Amino acid sequence: MAIRRMDHVSVVVDDLEAATAFFTALGMELEGEAPIEGPSVDRLSGLDGVRVDIAMMRTPDGHGRLELTRFHSPQAVSAEPANAPANTLGLRSVFAVDDLDATLAGLRAHGGHPIGEVVQYQDSHRLCSVRGPAGIIVALAEQLG
Repeated sequence: MAIRRMDHVSVVVDDLEAATAFFTALGMELEGEAPIEGPSVDRLSGLDGVRVDIAMMRTPDGHGRLELTRFHSPQAVSAEPANAPANTLGLRSVFAVDDLDATLAGLRAHGGHPIGEVVQYQDSHRLCSVRGPAGIIVALAEQLG
């Protein structure tokens, strides 16, 4: 038995509007929004009284999807520390971009800021890690040449 594909990644956020704006600035498109609740959601999550809003984002090529989830109940639990360093265990994502400098400028307007420096890896890529809403860390990669 093997997986067929990775359908999407889900990220819990504290401000759905800010996270949606951040990923829209990155170039993703809003596919849809919906409130989700009910007994089946409680059973799936192992929590009682789940009530969330989700925003489903997709990459411009239509293949990658990101589910942004804001919990109304039960209240979301914060990760420690709030601005965790890059070596913290957990999920990271890498987005290929056409113009790293322009992408960074667009993300800054939505609260994104580089964690370290923009670096060049050999003659192949320029790379940067960015912290966005709710402490989300994304890596950006611009292919050179």
